[in-house]
Amino acid sequence: MKHLNLYTTVLFLALMSCMACKKNTPKTAHQHDEHGNHIETSTIAETEEEHGKELTLTNKQLNSLDIKIGTLTKRNMNGFIQVNGYLGVPPQNEAVVTTTLGANINSIQVIEGDKVKKGQVLAYVSHPDFIRLQTDYLQTFNSLQFLEQEYNRQKKLYDANVGSGRDYQLAKSKFLNAKGLAKGHESQLRLLGLSPKNVRTGNIAQVAPIRSSIDGFIEKVDIKTGQYVQPQKPLFEIVNTEHIHADLMVFEKDISAVKNGQLVKFMVEALGNKEMTAKIYSVGKSFEDGPKALHVHAEIENKDKNLIPGMYINAQIITETNLEQALPEDAIFQEGNTYYIFAAKKENDSTWEFIPKEVMVKYKSNGFVAFDFKETIDANVLVAQRGAYYLMAEMQKSETEHTH
Repeated sequence: MKHLNLYTTVLFLALMSCMACKKNTPKTAHQHDEHGNHIETSTIAETEEEHGKELTLTNKQLNSLDIKIGTLTKRNMNGFIQVNGYLGVPPQNEAVVTTTLGANINSIQVIEGDKVKKGQVLAYVSHPDFIRLQTDYLQTFNSLQFLEQEYNRQKKLYDANVGSGRDYQLAKSKFLNAKGLAKGHESQLRLLGLSPKNVRTGNIAQVAPIRSSIDGFIEKVDIKTGQYVQPQKPLFEIVNTEHIHADLMVFEKDISAVKNGQLVKFMVEALGNKEMTAKIYSVGKSFEDGPKALHVHAEIENKDKNLIPGMYINAQIITETNLEQALPEDAIFQEGNTYYIFAAKKENDSTWEFIPKEVMVKYKSNGFVAFDFKETIDANVLVAQRGAYYLMAEMQKSETEHTH
């Protein structure tokens, strides 16, 4: 009996100990992995605890992060077509300088990048044919003086019925032939940049000048001193950037929305993405192949002296102006393909609560983003006007600290 009572007492104490153990041990949630094996996870209290996606900041923290809070407003947002292109100049503002006769380069007076005026000497060329042309002209001109006098004499005799008609016609023919030959030589000399007047006085030039045909800048020099150049070979290329414009390529699907007078905003990557403006003055009427697109030309309004034909540009053709719900780009956070803004709610005089709200971005313009909320939201909601990335970083930091 004594042993039985002792046994009962021991059993009772063991039972009480076990119950106490269960009471002090947190409940464990049981799950199975993908292979069906039993695993233990966090306690039920931890599993059931949900941390809302929100962030609380004090006024001091907002000031340090430069977060501004305000109501949603609508603003004029530009609808646009995104295009690419290059800087170009009209055909009349580009020139290729050549020589009309084959010759040797005697000297070169300019280098690439030099600014030149129309008529300025770019180089001198020489060849025996230049000297021969000048001497032929001089001989023809001198003969012309005698032939003109003989023609006038025979004409007087013929008009007085003293001279024969044959002699008169022969003198007239020789005079007119010499006169035409002299005019031809004069034209050739002028094409070579030589002065017929100087040749008539006996000044035979050894070299001929190559002159610029337009005002502009030397874009390319394709010759060397002493080199023999064939007629019509390009010697210099000159470009006048005064009328530089944006040459844009617009795809077929967008061309119906493009017309003369529309504003173009563009940036030149080589100049640090400085934004410039232009106005469309010409829309092409034939498509380019591969890709199928039209040339659209726009006159630049705020030209930069560093603009060079051929520079690549990114542009937006402004097609319309709409009143849209919009925020600065800095007020929107992107995570993958999803965008968020932060709704703000004042908890008390010193703290604010921020909750991310998913939005659907429509388009961007002038540093602002037009968007719609994915879900219905109060029209008077307050939102963070900037610093979305700082807010998201603080939220993620807060959640990380909470899990630890």
